[in-house]
Amino acid sequence: MLQGTREQPEETPQPAPRQIFQERQRITGLPLYLQGYLSARHSGCQEFRLYWTELRGTMLFFYDDKKAPMYSQKLDISALSSATSVHPDGNGSAQFILRLPNGEVELKASDCECGKEWKGFILTVTKLSVPDEPLLPGQLIRIHEVLEKEKNRRITLNNFSSTPLKRSSSPSSLLTTMPMCFHAVSRQEAAELLAKNPSCGSLILRPGSDSKSYAVTVRYDLGAPCLKHYRVLAKGRSYSIELERRVTVPSLQDVVNYFVTQTQGNLKPFVLQTGTAEDPAV
Repeated sequence: MLQGTREQPEETPQPAPRQIFQERQRITGLPLYLQGYLSARHSGCQEFRLYWTELRGTMLFFYDDKKAPMYSQKLDISALSSATSVHPDGNGSAQFILRLPNGEVELKASDCECGKEWKGFILTVTKLSVPDEPLLPGQLIRIHEVLEKEKNRRITLNNFSSTPLKRSSSPSSLLTTMPMCFHAVSRQEAAELLAKNPSCGSLILRPGSDSKSYAVTVRYDLGAPCLKHYRVLAKGRSYSIELERRVTVPSLQDVVNYFVTQTQGNLKPFVLQTGTAEDPAV
């Protein structure tokens, strides 16, 4: 859930350093279309929270820190039904609401011009057309460029999806997003999520403690709850699960699938439902 509040930084937003950009690209697997500061508030929250925000494909990724390689929240906007008009809030900022099948998310930009730009880009990638919005010439040029990129991405994605996956083929495409059970939480936070929300699943994929790898935290029910942590290393374009006998798979989703399959479905990916109190996702 979105909660808390932070003040808008005064500095002009600058692109992330190249190393961080490359790491985010690897983690999300999606092209960057727009970035900058946005405040967000879920329909169930009272306060806005400020994030460094990136629009990648049809996903919004929220970062607690502009220089953090790992996002803390993410929002799938592919099924966006509508967006309200951008309106000033009386404090110089501008707000608009995204209406999604599972609820509404309110976004706040630094001013009306910035808010209209975000809304225009979001509508463009979700509706695959340039919206009838009052945008500046430079913004319109960039939106047309993004529209072509997103159309080409969809074509490639559809072609990839319609081709049977062969285990001997190249590792997963960069079009693949993070598994739904990925949460940007610590080892302790993962354990707490599993303990407090047993009905939501028993397996969490998370960042490794060294911030350079991943880890899987699972909660077995063996008469009494049993917690285990497994390290997952990125090896080129594949991933290695550090077990007694190392297992290498082509994608992070295959890491999750391996644990589910090997336990005959006893382990289930941890996915919190909208509105769950301990939900760390948007």
